[in-house]
Amino acid sequence: MSATSIEISSELGKLNEAAPSGYALGFHVQYTSTKFLFQTYEKKWLDYYSQHGLVMADPIVAWCFENTGYTRWSDLTDDAGVLVKAAEYGLNYGVVYATDAGGSRSMAGFARDDREFTDDEIAALIAKVDLLHAATADQAELSLETIAQLRNMSIMVTHPGL
Repeated sequence: MSATSIEISSELGKLNEAAPSGYALGFHVQYTSTKFLFQTYEKKWLDYYSQHGLVMADPIVAWCFENTGYTRWSDLTDDAGVLVKAAEYGLNYGVVYATDAGGSRSMAGFARDDREFTDDEIAALIAKVDLLHAATADQAELSLETIAQLRNMSIMVTHPGL
């Protein structure tokens, strides 16, 4: 499936509406790196998370490496208190999703501050992640311009103001 950066950007924009407190998407994870990473959580949370090296203790990340499918954050074991700390930044409820389609793993976490995601909302999020996973799967099918735009978009989404 070939896609343009405009189509991918449009789908990412729809995720902003669906996850009002933000999201993190890592597409095509190889070892501990992703081909594309998009994060829209508030900068204060991203800074705190990075400064305290929480990725190693994050139950969302651990779940994604060990599972496929989805679960709500409230069903995760959080021994290190990462989700408790996240709630202090408005990330009160969330869902995590991991896929391993086409021999490539992608991961997603979505948050909101007001309530749990409904089953229908989760199904819609999963459909968008699966679409984006497929659209970004084979860089050989993406034009060099689209790849460059996606990398720039990743930086702009994750680090607004740069």
